[in-house]
Amino acid sequence: MAYAERVSDSMSAPSASVEPSTVAELGESAVLARILPRLAPGDSAILGAGDDAAVVRAVDGRFVVTTDFMVHGPDFRLAWSTPFELGWKAAATNLTDVAAMGARPTALVVAIAAPPTTPVAVLEGIADGLREGLAHLAPGAGVVGGDLSASSVLTIAVTAFGDLEGRAPILRSGAQVGDVVAHAGVRGDAARGLRLLFAEATDASGEPDRELAAALRARHPELIAAQLAPSPPVSAGVAAALAGASAMLELTDELARVAGRLAEASGVGLDLDSARLGDDIRLALAGAEDHGLLATFPPHVTLPAPFDAIGLVVDDAGRLFVDGAPVAAEGWDPYAGWDGRAG
Repeated sequence: MAYAERVSDSMSAPSASVEPSTVAELGESAVLARILPRLAPGDSAILGAGDDAAVVRAVDGRFVVTTDFMVHGPDFRLAWSTPFELGWKAAATNLTDVAAMGARPTALVVAIAAPPTTPVAVLEGIADGLREGLAHLAPGAGVVGGDLSASSVLTIAVTAFGDLEGRAPILRSGAQVGDVVAHAGVRGDAARGLRLLFAEATDASGEPDRELAAALRARHPELIAAQLAPSPPVSAGVAAALAGASAMLELTDELARVAGRLAEASGVGLDLDSARLGDDIRLALAGAEDHGLLATFPPHVTLPAPFDAIGLVVDDAGRLFVDGAPVAAEGWDPYAGWDGRAG
């Protein structure tokens, strides 16, 4: 089922709740009893949620682990995102971190802190989005545990695990001069979606508007999905590792910023080809949250799908170029200008 159909179904399907209830009215145990059946532990779980901790297979004795927050205000707006989309995005953003190490995602642990007045249906929707996002992006991976707590703003914290399957992890520090710089995923679509939301889904006072966002989602489903519920090429991480990638990073932040990190860690320069970046160079370099993969490959390697070449590794430590001209490897900083408001 396509993403748009999944979201449509999630928005129109009746809640399992007999009547609207908040998390405070039901309490933690009853809320968990509503959420856990909506999730699946995945193929790698020996023991899923229910005990003090889960047990997950790590076949070669090692595992990849990463964690990420999504906080209402700086990371998402409830007036724009459906609960289903929040769950989907929470899965997607962590799965790509695992993929960037060349590992296969196996399990997630999810902690949610929500205001006591939050309807239980919101948490049920998040659980549905997590389940469907995992099924679509990383078949076989599942949610094996987590926690619930109270907070003044809705916060979702995910810890993701991955199996290296006997391979060495792909680090950001392995690029060599002469390697091909390659990218997998969309470039700039999430930024285009966010620009549309700010331009067309806010009310007269500039506040996010739910009805306007729904109308915008109907008109521009792919761009809005790229921002609110991305579908990154998670399986490309393992494909890159099997093909012999020398370095790799996930593109949560802007391409320019991530490329600069790779260049600095590897002690090399990256020279990107503007003709391969698309029509809007600015968005390709400065648009964030596409959650693609940026990798380097030895020149003799046939790039695995869906990677495409966008430049070369050059002998100029820590610097980023486009067509030979230096560019700033800068991007968004979550603390820059933050005033503490949820938005």
